[in-house]
Amino acid sequence: MTEKKSSGRGQRDLRVRVKTAKGRKLSSTLWLERQLNDPYVIRAKRDGYRGRAAYKIMELDDKFGFLKPGARVVDLGCAPGGWCQVAVQRVNSLGEQKHKLMGTILGVDLQEVKPIPGAQVYQLDFLEDGADEQVKTWLGGKADVVMSDMAASASGNRQVDHLRIITLCEHAAEFAFDVLELGGTFVAKVLAGGAEGDLQATLKRNFEKVQHMKPPSSRSDSSEKFVVATGYRGRWEERLAAEEE
Repeated sequence: MTEKKSSGRGQRDLRVRVKTAKGRKLSSTLWLERQLNDPYVIRAKRDGYRGRAAYKIMELDDKFGFLKPGARVVDLGCAPGGWCQVAVQRVNSLGEQKHKLMGTILGVDLQEVKPIPGAQVYQLDFLEDGADEQVKTWLGGKADVVMSDMAASASGNRQVDHLRIITLCEHAAEFAFDVLELGGTFVAKVLAGGAEGDLQATLKRNFEKVQHMKPPSSRSDSSEKFVVATGYRGRWEERLAAEEE
């Protein structure tokens, strides 16, 4: 790695440059260079968070206020754990905020995740049969918040990647319907691309309010945004059936 000196005033260009190593693709080199120079990556290391995504959930919660002291939160696809770290602080799961309720954070992921102080972390495929009941058992009841920063593996095809993440988000929403308390909140990452219509319609049938936000910490060249559905009303199919009886 090198640091390039600028001309003119003797100032230095502090941007880290990464040389393309033998056997490494140019795209990998560019990604590494972007990571090393990303202010949120640098800030996350300084603040002790496991990734820049921690600031996304902070900004979402600052706007919508769903991570309240005492809340029970499920983080789907929680690796590497940045969202859990933020949630631990905000729902007071360590009891550090005196005279406030203590919340519960439960993270699940396909891969093993390094322990997170204040959070329960389990290796689990949330798509497996019975996963919802298992999560409620671990949680000791239903959740107030189900959140997901999951993304399917990138294929390089924007349209395919969009469809994959929307499908993953739909599965996460179905899981949320099974584990959320009435009045609960669902937060998930999606990609802009035109296939969100069905997901949007489903969420609107099941929640009082559905909004979208692209956090300031989300990269400007990324098509990601987040859906925040608040005021869970219960599965609309069940409500409809009850009304017809």
